[in-house]
Amino acid sequence: MSPTPPTGPLVTRAGLADELRGLGVRSGETLLVHSSLSSLGWVCGGAVAVVQALLDALGPDGTLVVPTQTGDLSDPSLWRHPPVPREWWDPIRESMPAYDPLVTPSRGVGVVPETVRTWPGALRSAHPQTSFAAVGPRAAEIVEGHAPDCRLGERSPLARLEERGARVLLLGAGYATCTAFHLAEYRIPSPVVNVGRPVRAPGGGSRWEVVREVAITSERFEELGHDFERDRPVVRGRAGAAEARLFPVADAVAYAERWLALHRSREEWVLG
Repeated sequence: MSPTPPTGPLVTRAGLADELRGLGVRSGETLLVHSSLSSLGWVCGGAVAVVQALLDALGPDGTLVVPTQTGDLSDPSLWRHPPVPREWWDPIRESMPAYDPLVTPSRGVGVVPETVRTWPGALRSAHPQTSFAAVGPRAAEIVEGHAPDCRLGERSPLARLEERGARVLLLGAGYATCTAFHLAEYRIPSPVVNVGRPVRAPGGGSRWEVVREVAITSERFEELGHDFERDRPVVRGRAGAAEARLFPVADAVAYAERWLALHRSREEWVLG
């Protein structure tokens, strides 16, 4: 049997950079990117070519930001995909390596963010579960100061991105991935939950800690995004085979504050 031919279109670094510029990505801006490599088509050079194209479109004065989350550094009692036996919970908590921004790989956000994380000159924020990585002249001011008890709130890179007029690019990714919406959860009445994770212990090794945090969930973000796009200016286009959307972080946060306060129940936060 002959191998299945690749699914197109053929996407190159230069072609993708041109499409990003055509969409409206501006040289010198700061861009928070959520991406799906597989949605683009057959990319010559894979994730490396995508990152190169993004940096080409942003130019030397632009800054690329991506989520590099590590949701696996969490309480095993909450794991569902798949769950682990109850008798494993305590041994996992006792032995799980602590977060190291230079070493710990991202998980669940795709291969493009993981490529940015290891890019020459990339900087990464300090939160052990919801870090961001950035490349460019504004990287340090965006990722520094990410408080360990503030996943995606006022002391996270999201607030710095909002302050600096950054925009969001959804590159083949849906609104469920839009981390900017989470910042709104910190600005309206929201439940607080216990969050467990491993942290570095004095003298080396790791220890388990539990902190109180604002409850966050992406439940209903697709519905929120649909309404946001209906009511606010969102640039839409294509890059390769992928649908792309471009909009200001500040617009997304402001709209989500109003929408979530009206549409989401307390139970949805807790269950999410």
